[in-house]
Amino acid sequence: MSEEPQVTSDDKLWAALGYPIPLIAIIVLFMEEKKARPFIKFHAVQALVFNVALWVLILVLSTVTLGFGAICAPLLWLVTLWPAFDSYKGNYTEVPVITNFIKNQGWA
Repeated sequence: MSEEPQVTSDDKLWAALGYPIPLIAIIVLFMEEKKARPFIKFHAVQALVFNVALWVLILVLSTVTLGFGAICAPLLWLVTLWPAFDSYKGNYTEVPVITNFIKNQGWA
């Protein structure tokens, strides 16, 4: 029976930074030693999907509201701080639709 490695403070930091700064999540997925850590990989993939969904929402809101959604984009970006804070506490954050999607795709 394989035991999951313990989540270190380094793991928590990399996982948390991937949500508000998606470029970090992309970099993590290219780093072999980070990608091998299940906690970091789970959060990196989830952060990327979460950010793509968020930016699609912002784009749709901007189109529908004739640009008002673009003004609200910085406020909507603050939503990324919730999973970042939760992952920094060492939790596998469950984002309602996104977590099930990435698990069903086999990405995490």
